Amino acid sequence: MKQYVLALDQGTTSSRAVVFDQNAKMIGMAQKELKQVFPKPGWVEHDPKAIAKDQIEMIYEVLKKTKVSISQVATIGITNQRESVVVWEKKNGKPIYNCISWQDTRTDLICNDLKSDEEGLESYIKETTGLILDPYFSATKLQWILDNVSGARKKAENGELLFGTIDTWLIWNLTQGQSHITDFTNASRTMLFNIVELKWDDELLEKFNIPREMLPDVTHSGYYFGTAKLNGADIEITGVAGDQQASLFGQGCIDPGQAKNTYGSGCFILMNTGEEIQYSKNGLLTTIALGFNGKIDYALEGSVFVAGAAVQWLKDGLEIIDTPDQTESIAKKANPDSGVYVVPAFAGLGAPFWDMYARGGMFGLTRDTTQSDIVKATLDSMAYQTRDVLQAMAADSGLKITELKVDGGASANNYLMQFQADIMGILVERPSNIESTALGAAYLAGITAGIWNKDTIFNKKSIDKTFKPKMDTYTKDKLYEGWHNAVKRCMNWAR
Repeated sequence: MKQYVLALDQGTTSSRAVVFDQNAKMIGMAQKELKQVFPKPGWVEHDPKAIAKDQIEMIYEVLKKTKVSISQVATIGITNQRESVVVWEKKNGKPIYNCISWQDTRTDLICNDLKSDEEGLESYIKETTGLILDPYFSATKLQWILDNVSGARKKAENGELLFGTIDTWLIWNLTQGQSHITDFTNASRTMLFNIVELKWDDELLEKFNIPREMLPDVTHSGYYFGTAKLNGADIEITGVAGDQQASLFGQGCIDPGQAKNTYGSGCFILMNTGEEIQYSKNGLLTTIALGFNGKIDYALEGSVFVAGAAVQWLKDGLEIIDTPDQTESIAKKANPDSGVYVVPAFAGLGAPFWDMYARGGMFGLTRDTTQSDIVKATLDSMAYQTRDVLQAMAADSGLKITELKVDGGASANNYLMQFQADIMGILVERPSNIESTALGAAYLAGITAGIWNKDTIFNKKSIDKTFKPKMDTYTKDKLYEGWHNAVKRCMNWAR
């Protein structure tokens, strides 16, 4: 019987394949690290062929590990790092350049020039795409490839090249070139897609000089995307969503006002705002949360650039911890009244500040400051930044946020989750399976393929722990005021 659902989770640092059984329980995962390429300062790339090869290898590895036959797999769901760009030749599938990562900032000057020269462009981008004019998104990365790879623009204009985000690239490879397609969530992150009219925007394509012929078809997140050809087996791909939207769905945030935070290298906070588009006055992005069952839900999104990466800095940069797991016990032993703040603005500040010239800082140090205080303050910074974003979301939407659903590696840290509940004054809910991104992709595929029922799936969701706020209002507000004093001193540092 075809009773298993396979989820592919292609992320920034690894490629994963996860198998779920007929009860939507994860029974096995295979993972391979993805090599980062840094050709110049601020440039971040991946080998697209390695992405496809590794991801397919992980399929076979997880099936072997779980002793599931490929003939027992009913459907495939895909979730992926968003905004990253691949361009390849239509006739042979050969990439013409490395994948340019979402982290890459090589096009910052292009963005700055456009802001200066093109009056009204920023507001047009916000109204049509929900985004801001920034190197983070796909449009200027794609423009850069066409302008800097010899012969690329002419080939693109002749219809010889194809563009895709990572989901599109994987689908093309899995279907052996039969499907060139993406979903609404990934398209909404390119800065080329009109989220109001649900189509590629002709004015933006002209502005960024992108030939329409390169772009994939766009459809709902639960849909038939093509048939993967794997060792003689044909398996339909029926669910696709960008990683943060997949996590939102995996957490069951399907009603307006429900929010989640994924604590990874950065923090990605999304709140479902329903079928009405909400534009932000507080530096947040508007994006498509999901296209499912013929309905479009929108979301507000805030990105914290450095979260778990700051813990990595404690380990590799400062060398004051041996493993990230140690931070919980160290933070619990630190002086709660030390007054130390760490602002990890190593790559600028994301929402709601959007200051690319901000840099990191450490404040409130005294002679008796210890390594433990610095570790605690680094963890605290994730919670403060999350509150910054959630407050902006509540102000923009008019919706009251009463709880936060969490996932990602750092959500396993009980100290951090309790401090998050305290500093926000709301419940923080951690599921038993914190791999919500892969779970969301599996849900999309399994429900679309008729393997699972949506209501049954979300009703069966298992919670590991709920953290309740314990901190008094005076202490909470005083700590948060100190955080903002520290942030102000870091802003505009590198201009």
